Amino acid sequence: MSLLTPDFGLLFWMVVIFLALLFVLARWGFPVITRMIEERRAYIADSMRSADEANRRLAEIKNEAEALLSETNSQRMKTIADATRTADEIVLQAKERAATEGRKEFEKAIEQIAAERDNAIAQISEHVALLSIAVAEKILRGELKDPDAAKDYLHKMAKEL
Repeated sequence: MSLLTPDFGLLFWMVVIFLALLFVLARWGFPVITRMIEERRAYIADSMRSADEANRRLAEIKNEAEALLSETNSQRMKTIADATRTADEIVLQAKERAATEGRKEFEKAIEQIAAERDNAIAQISEHVALLSIAVAEKILRGELKDPDAAKDYLHKMAKEL
């Protein structure tokens, strides 16, 4: 007997055991294995569908986020433009108010200067009148010491008037 060549009895029992094992596997083992493989295939297919759905939803969310970001940017730009316009209007109104107040103050200053000028002229006129009266009084006292000269002076003044 050689180790490399089996004899007929051993070969027969090996074939019988192999066929019995094949029958048992075909009857109870292969259906379980194929069912598990099918379940695994279905699970993988479901996972792939779920992944595709998740990718699609993620792309939709990304597009929505981009649209929202774009809208937010446009709103921000609009708000900035409105704020700039409002600030410009406020500055313009402040300038106009300042110009109006400046004109009022200038007019008030002119009126005050005119009033002070008129007051000064009135005071000067009053002083000139008082001075003229004082000078005239001194002149008349000097000329009217003599009663005859006083009469002549009065007649002369009456004729001039």
